[in-house]
This record gives sequence, structure tokens and C-alpha cells, in this order.
Amino acid sequence: MSADLPFFRYHPDPLASGSILASAESCACCGRSRGWIYTATFYSAHEVSGRFCPWCIADGSAAERFAGEFADSYGLDGVSEDVLHEVTRRTPGFHAWQDPHWLVRCHDAGAFVGEVGYTELAEHPEALDQLRADLRIDGHHDESRLEGLLTRLGKGMTAMLFRCVVCGAHLAYADAS
Repeated sequence: MSADLPFFRYHPDPLASGSILASAESCACCGRSRGWIYTATFYSAHEVSGRFCPWCIADGSAAERFAGEFADSYGLDGVSEDVLHEVTRRTPGFHAWQDPHWLVRCHDAGAFVGEVGYTELAEHPEALDQLRADLRIDGHHDESRLEGLLTRLGKGMTAMLFRCVVCGAHLAYADAS
């Protein structure tokens, strides 16, 4: 990641995730063209014409000016109000088929690592096991079909990978088209 860009604790590499791209586009908040623009979700009741630069996300000015959020608070149960505000108002969101949400561990939001398939997810067995358990809860009880579903991640379903900022464990949830 470029040293020029602000650091986001809960989304440390928004370039890799595609949430921030190189662009000459001007920011809808500050009006400046700073070489980078945000491309993912923003939830607001206000009409926003244009996208935001990473600096207006990092300092909270975009969320404040347009009374909006970059991520839904769904899933952020048990975190402090400061963490909730940092994730929803001062952290770039990410692209997903369904409404993206943040995962929590150790009473803190996880850092979004990125969208991954089975091969990448298998490098983090704790996240793969957690995803298996979640899919069983969602009704996927046949083990061979469940494993088949997981090994086909990337084809109609993907996994969103997070890393706990406290203990370093990895977490994941399934996102399907």
C-alpha cells in the first residue's frame, strides 16, 4: 500500500481489496483530486454525487457531511462505541454480493483481509472451521456436499476473510451471489 494513503486499522489494504483505486476523480466531500478514490459502499439518506477520497474517509468528514456510513453496524455487537464509529464512519467498506458486514473477535472488530477462495481460506484452518460451523447452522448438514461447496468457493460463493486485531486469529463468512 502506498505510504501516501491513510492507514485503516480495520481495512489495512483497501487497494488489494479494490475498495480504493487510483483515479483522477475529485472527492465529493473535499472537492480535491488526490489520485485515489473509494469505490465500495456508502449508506446515506442524502444524495451523494461522486465518490470519496481516502482522507475524507479516514478523518470522518465524508460520513459526517453526508450523514452516512461505509459499513453496516450488523455484526459489530460487543464492540465499544469508538470501534463501532471507526468501522462504520472512518473505514473503507468492501465489495460483496450481499450486504457486507464486519466480524468481531476478542471484543474488537476484525481487520478485513479480503475476498478469498478455498485455497486461501485453507491456509487459515480456524477460519475454515468457523465457516463450516456457520454453514451447518444455515442448514448444510450433509458433510460431502458441505465440503464440495467449500472447495468451489469462488464460483457463485466466496469467503470474506478477517484477522483479529487482538489475537491474530482469522475469521470468515460466506458471501453468495
